[in-house]
Amino acid sequence: MTSQPLGPADYSKTPRYAGPPTFGLLPRIDEVEAERPGEKIDVKVIGIPFDAGVSYRPGARFGPAHIRQSSKLLRPYNQATNVHPFTWQQVADCGDLGVNPFDIEEAITTVEANADAMRADGAKLLTLGGDHTLALPNLRSLHKTHGKIAVLHFDAHLDTWDTYFGAPYTHGTPFRRASEEGLIDMTASMHIGIRGPLYGEKDLEDDEVLGFQIIRSDEYQFSSVQDIVARMRGRLGDAPVYLSVDIDVLDPAAAPGTGTPEAGGMTSRELLNSIRGLQGLNVVGAEIVEVAPAYDHAEVTGLAAAHVGYEVLSLWAAENNGVTAPSGPAGDALGV
Repeated sequence: MTSQPLGPADYSKTPRYAGPPTFGLLPRIDEVEAERPGEKIDVKVIGIPFDAGVSYRPGARFGPAHIRQSSKLLRPYNQATNVHPFTWQQVADCGDLGVNPFDIEEAITTVEANADAMRADGAKLLTLGGDHTLALPNLRSLHKTHGKIAVLHFDAHLDTWDTYFGAPYTHGTPFRRASEEGLIDMTASMHIGIRGPLYGEKDLEDDEVLGFQIIRSDEYQFSSVQDIVARMRGRLGDAPVYLSVDIDVLDPAAAPGTGTPEAGGMTSRELLNSIRGLQGLNVVGAEIVEVAPAYDHAEVTGLAAAHVGYEVLSLWAAENNGVTAPSGPAGDALGV
């Protein structure tokens, strides 16, 4: 008989601020394996403290620890979607993966191999970054299992540039490399939240050729979240989806702790409701990247990132419980 999933620390016995340094106070993978030997772990949370690919302000290597610290306030019932993300599935925090901070290509190879190993038992992987370079090895890994992946990319920036100073692997190039390598579904991928100055019109022309549609940040002002979710779902269809959230998709007022902030971003409410609108789709992996705590204050950015992770876990818990469409108050409001 399958035992009850091992959940977070008991809040009635240990104050959350004194709890373990894991995402949402969830158990470590060794604790789960000891208490539920031989039983499946549905979701593995892995931190990758790597930021050798950044082009402006460094510091995202400290993102995983900051997100975990900020996640201690998360509770086990998601009232917006009527989902229990910690008890409808087994989630385990797998700690941090150490990668070479001086050799980007070696780091990429290490991340890909680790993702392969962690997903070998069928677990889904939630990556806490780290910079956006990590998207490429994660997509390489997922492609081996699922074929072409629909990338749903929340970001202020396209991240489909070619090179920086001749370097092909940076946090601004992962989706160009992924498209060139045939990893992405060019009929189903999209960016959401794009804004700010570009180098020229060719940036947009190249991006379209690489297989992406764009929903700009400003469109949230002139369209409803419900309309944008409908467009998202129409584009993604039944394809396997990789959800990539760069925290700078949020306005700097909501997420100052990031390396390349851009004015005019989304609110955290818009971002969370957009993610809730994915419930019922085939989300096969997810990452939260570019949290740089040195520029944060009062855990504003860390809290936003932690809640993004919570909504991702809620998507997978709903799937694990047979929920096939957006549910709860958020589902009623989205009407999809």
